[in-house]
Amino acid sequence: MKTWRVVVIALSFLLLSGCLVTFREPLPASEPAPKGLLGKWTSTNAWGEPMNLELTRISGNRYQAVSYFKAKPKEREAYPFTMSRHGSRWYLSAKVPAQFGGHFIIAGFELTDKQELVVYNLDLEQINQALGQNVLSGEGFQTDDGDGVLINTGMDQVFAYLDDPANSDVFVEAVRYQRLAKAKAAVK
Repeated sequence: MKTWRVVVIALSFLLLSGCLVTFREPLPASEPAPKGLLGKWTSTNAWGEPMNLELTRISGNRYQAVSYFKAKPKEREAYPFTMSRHGSRWYLSAKVPAQFGGHFIIAGFELTDKQELVVYNLDLEQINQALGQNVLSGEGFQTDDGDGVLINTGMDQVFAYLDDPANSDVFVEAVRYQRLAKAKAAVK
């Protein structure tokens, strides 16, 4: 379970319930990060533990998320990711560990006017409904930590589905970060 929690915390893309929506391919590294995304962020996980997230550019349009608990700053996990903008939405993707299929997740994110980074996961139940209606195609899988689904549909069709305003409920808020500097100032 520890590895699962690290993935949840580090990427902040997966639902804490253990549900996982994966894709065969990552997003292409075609978009630069939106202004204000890179830098240091802070939040508190579902267990009440303060955690930090550092987002940096690796090279070109490839990025890295480094996550660590405030109480254990030397124990860091790093995950590369790419991002893309479709319509008015920003998406990012990252590879999941082999024990969860080794494929890629896609999450939505936004930067708010309040200097917050909000990450949205895909709701497994909504994705399963789309599979049942043959809007998307895929196959379910099981891990020790919960159910998952691997989407086989091409990315153009996936984004047509995700970008459709009628499907806005497919996204659920996973985590909300604040700029690290603002969090420190609030403590003083």
